[in-house]
Amino acid sequence: MRWTESLRFRLLAGAAVWVALALMLAGWIIADLFQSHVRQRFEAELSNHLEQLAAVLEIGPDGRPALRQPLSDPRFRRPLSGLYWQVGESGDAPLRSRSLWDSVLTLPDDRVEDGVLHRHDVTGPANQSLFVLERFVLLPERAEPIRIAVAADRAELAGVTRAFNATLALSLAVLAAALIVAALIQVQIGLRPLSRLRGALVEVRAGRKKRFDVAMPTEIRPLVEDLNALLAHAEETVGRGRLQAGNLAHALKTNLAVLANEAATLDERNAREVGAAMVRQVELMRRHVDHHMARARAAAARGVPGISTPVPDCVSALARVMRKLHSDKGLDIRVDVADGLLFAGEREDLDEMLGNLLDNACKWARGRVDVTGRVGVGGMLSVTLDDDGPGLPDDCREAALEPGVRLDESTPGTGLGLAVVRDVARLYGGDIQLGASPLGGLRATLRLPTAGA
Repeated sequence: MRWTESLRFRLLAGAAVWVALALMLAGWIIADLFQSHVRQRFEAELSNHLEQLAAVLEIGPDGRPALRQPLSDPRFRRPLSGLYWQVGESGDAPLRSRSLWDSVLTLPDDRVEDGVLHRHDVTGPANQSLFVLERFVLLPERAEPIRIAVAADRAELAGVTRAFNATLALSLAVLAAALIVAALIQVQIGLRPLSRLRGALVEVRAGRKKRFDVAMPTEIRPLVEDLNALLAHAEETVGRGRLQAGNLAHALKTNLAVLANEAATLDERNAREVGAAMVRQVELMRRHVDHHMARARAAAARGVPGISTPVPDCVSALARVMRKLHSDKGLDIRVDVADGLLFAGEREDLDEMLGNLLDNACKWARGRVDVTGRVGVGGMLSVTLDDDGPGLPDDCREAALEPGVRLDESTPGTGLGLAVVRDVARLYGGDIQLGASPLGGLRATLRLPTAGA
């Protein structure tokens, strides 16, 4: 199996991608916020220096601007320190800080109102990239406003930003590694129940356990319960198979013993009688095989989704067959089955059940058989067969559903028909009931699941 098909890899890869994207976005936002904050502090500091410069500025006896006292920041006195001030126009030998040394700030030719700040980006001494904050002030001793400016090297701002970004990147990388390790641990812990489930499966396959342990997380518990239900169904199916095989073997064993005895007494004098007995035993064996095959087919089809059989088609086809089979009696077989009725099972099983019931009704009916199909109580399919025959007493109806029981030996049969119907119906979750018919004979009510119920 390729490593890209691993659930662990997919979870870790997804976590790593989202952690990386989230931290990159967070880093970009934090770096931008820090840069904005540093720029604001940088400009605020220059604004303070500009206010201090305006406060100490005066007009000397010679009519030129002068400072009553030097500015407090020592960087103004250190040559090329990166912090500068200047008073006056750049072309008129302006008053400037010692830090400018022999240089002059080249300011744009513009004028702003008194007290309004103006910002510039210029090139300073030693090709420094300077940020300039300037304003015009009007002194009492002078009619014309004086231009004052302070400037600072942007390299200091860039250096602080780079140092912060490097620290931020390192911190976010460590955080990403920690989150990925945490995701790895989380995936390992989260997938551990699947490893336990696999170990339990090995135990079940080895026969050391019959069921899976349901003490699992909520997300996996439905899967475990479905697996246990599947195991229970398989165990039940195997048990039914063994029981059916045993029943079939027992039934065939008895008939084979009778055949062996009949064959041992076979001679020319009683060949016809023995042959007839052997034919009856073979027919009985065939019915036993059909009985158990029907049960096995119904057990296999039970609960399989998507299986459905139209009831009206099945009943109509059986009615046509019975009219021909019992044509000598001239029976009036009336069919009243609602359109669209669907049986949730195989067509062969429905034919087996309704065929036995309809054949039984036709054997005993004097002239009329009614077949009615509706959706009954609880959404179950209900098919009712009424005949006008002699019927059955109350105390004989339950016995008539037992395998091999024949209440009248004068009619042909093996006594397995009604037993087959009940067995197959119960395997589908339904049942059969015998009662008195309004026509005077026997009523058989077959209840089966409908498709989609």
